[in-house]
Amino acid sequence: MGYSNVVFPKDSLFLVTGGAGFIGSNLCEAILNLGYKVRCLDDLSTGKQSNVDLFIDNPNYEFIKGDIKDLDTCMKACEGVDYVLNQAAWGSVPRSIEMPLFYCANNIQGTLNMLEAARQKGVKKFVYASSSSVYGDEPNLPKTEGREGNLLSPYAVSKRCDEEWAKQYTKHYGLDTYGMRYFNVFGRRQDPNGAYAAVIPKFIKQLIDGDVPTINGDGRQSRDFTYIENVIEANLKACLAPHEAAGQAFNIAYGGREYLLDIYYGLTKALNLDVEPNFGPDRAGDIKHSNADISKAKRSLGYDPDWSFDRGIKAAIEWYKENL
Repeated sequence: MGYSNVVFPKDSLFLVTGGAGFIGSNLCEAILNLGYKVRCLDDLSTGKQSNVDLFIDNPNYEFIKGDIKDLDTCMKACEGVDYVLNQAAWGSVPRSIEMPLFYCANNIQGTLNMLEAARQKGVKKFVYASSSSVYGDEPNLPKTEGREGNLLSPYAVSKRCDEEWAKQYTKHYGLDTYGMRYFNVFGRRQDPNGAYAAVIPKFIKQLIDGDVPTINGDGRQSRDFTYIENVIEANLKACLAPHEAAGQAFNIAYGGREYLLDIYYGLTKALNLDVEPNFGPDRAGDIKHSNADISKAKRSLGYDPDWSFDRGIKAAIEWYKENL
């Protein structure tokens, strides 16, 4: 289990786009720790320089400040690259409803630029971030690939478009593409600040700071919260996946289901606090329940996540205590 025994050819070069972000910086760190080369591409619009400063002195690490909306930048970044891990997208369902044109330009055209650059530069494998948001209003649990509903936000549209474009690049151009449908990833270096911050780091920071968190809705919505280590494993194993699995998207989660209220009270207990939350309105475009069937990723990618929610949340709390 995990990815410590994943082996690539010596001197393999990975391009991590969005490499200064939460998921991207963790991917950079894991690849460097395994002894391979990393080129990080980020425009620092949502990523942070501080997330990658710890790699600056590593001779296997290279940083390019650039934007995936620019094809020339993508072409230069893909030069000599073996594996692309494309994480350069803007997240947040509510923000996408406010900024649909930007999400189209950044998440769709930007990914298409990366696909084209990877094709032209002879990249072996193209692994990219998709999202559980592509399931839309499909009510059945667990969420299973091939059974998607009506999309509920521009963000979800952008991720579904990425999947369709990637499929075309495998079908017509022979580029092996693998979509990672992430389910509510959390863990170290996830930004707790701002109006669009993910719920777990936001709650932890607010509780540590003595503030009262607000839960959108009644707190009875459920999510398949997935610790960052599982996501790293999925990306690296996708880089070694067979051609037969290319052109598809895979649920990347632990396969569990946690309710927001339970998480909130679990955090207050772990932090030795007795604070009742505020409750706010439901967020537009949100899915009420989310739980992943991960059998396809297990079967096709050899994905075998070993970080449960309980194990991951303990590690996350400790990290935020030390780093906030």
